[in-house]
Amino acid sequence: MIGSHQQGGEVELAREVEAIQIPSGDTFSLPAGTKVIITQSLGGTYTVATDQGLARISDKDSDALGVEETRTAQPATEKVNAGGDISDADYEAAVWEQLKTVFDPEIPVNIVDLGLVYDCSISGDGDARSAAVKMTLTAPGCGMGPTIAADAQGKIMTVSGIADAKVELVWDPPWTQDMISEEGKMKLGMI
Repeated sequence: MIGSHQQGGEVELAREVEAIQIPSGDTFSLPAGTKVIITQSLGGTYTVATDQGLARISDKDSDALGVEETRTAQPATEKVNAGGDISDADYEAAVWEQLKTVFDPEIPVNIVDLGLVYDCSISGDGDARSAAVKMTLTAPGCGMGPTIAADAQGKIMTVSGIADAKVELVWDPPWTQDMISEEGKMKLGMI
């Protein structure tokens, strides 16, 4: 998991980067020299304010922001990736751990604590395990849905032994704020 970084300060992009417009989900380029303000830096992605509105920049372009990645421990993922005697429960714990590193670019709470992940299951064995996740969004029309789902899929695929990951966006039951975990509500100042 990537930790938080300098937020609120203006940064000049050291090189051109590909970004995703928020909330439309459209991809566009930000040229070198563009001044941005980092508004959120969680889960390896960066939400930046630009003169074109909010945009999301991926971790592969963190160097253009002048940001160094810092990793926090992920014990379940590290156990699975180390190999040895790994149970199905270990794989499931690692997948949940990875899902907790996925963030909506406008909300500083991971998708698990937001209550957006409805189901996670692991099937198969050996190096042919598959993960199936059902998740929703805070609003059905959010253009960032495919981006968030792809981010979740990519994070799941970092778990050794997971050969396939499917992340399905579902709308039933509809998401409500009651689905946010206690930890998520604390981060959002709701309690």
